[in-house]
Amino acid sequence: MITSSGTPGAPVVEVSNLRKSYGGRTVVDDVSFSVGEGEIFGILGPNGAGKTTTVESIEGLRVPDSGRIRIAGLDPVADHAAVTQVLGAQLQESRLQDKLTVREALELYSAFYPNPADWRVLVERLGLTDRLDARFGKLSGGQQQRLFIALALIGNPRVVVLDELTTGLDPRARRDTWEVVEDVRARGVTVLLVTHFMEEAQRLCDRIALIDQGKITALDTPQGLISQASGSTIISFTPSAPLDDTDLATLPALASVEHKDDRLILRGTDDTVTAVLSLLARHRITAHQLRVTDATLDDAFLDLTGAHR
Repeated sequence: MITSSGTPGAPVVEVSNLRKSYGGRTVVDDVSFSVGEGEIFGILGPNGAGKTTTVESIEGLRVPDSGRIRIAGLDPVADHAAVTQVLGAQLQESRLQDKLTVREALELYSAFYPNPADWRVLVERLGLTDRLDARFGKLSGGQQQRLFIALALIGNPRVVVLDELTTGLDPRARRDTWEVVEDVRARGVTVLLVTHFMEEAQRLCDRIALIDQGKITALDTPQGLISQASGSTIISFTPSAPLDDTDLATLPALASVEHKDDRLILRGTDDTVTAVLSLLARHRITAHQLRVTDATLDDAFLDLTGAHR
């Protein structure tokens, strides 16, 4: 469990020196991390960075070329049957038979486990109660996604992997699903979350691993990653008179300067803010519509991975 100090419990997921190649191309290159019991651990990265291969190796769906993975002490490949009883998974791409109803799918998956969750509670929380008799092929993409989330949780897993959890969901359904994930964690379930929604990662995750070109480029809390970005504070305003770029270049901890029409956007730190205000005062320049904001996880993602290339 997450302790009162906010730190995760003993590791329940351990990945050490994971490597995987396809056709001579390395897609996961010496990836290592551990996830504490009761933690929501995010995996972010650009398309093709190796995220899905990493989680599919954790799930036992792919055999690593080298490295060590343990889920509650079990090897996902050698102990695959045992791992399926402690790990639930919502895959990035899944499909059921089109004629299978939602109720039939839930009852079928419940039969796979000795102590399944009450699927009626799950479908109510995921907004599927009125679709129980609908066939899978008649569900919308968002409804299918919510069904797969329910199926991932139906075995009362100790660990659940959610790969692109809310893809295809509208904003209301996305936030409802976030609350489900928070409820799941509150019951002590460890969550591995693969997502490309920065808002989702920033709200849900205790820690995040950024993967780029098969390697972990950063691993920290959301706020810790934001603080690692080259400009953790953003200052924007429209000056009443032009500012000399030479003066701007002398500002402390300045990471970047952007001119957008008449507006000036500076990235730096709190020290940069103080220096900008002093500079404006010395030159008797008014800052119209002055805004000082913190950088977001989007900014950190672009700065700490190759996604900006």
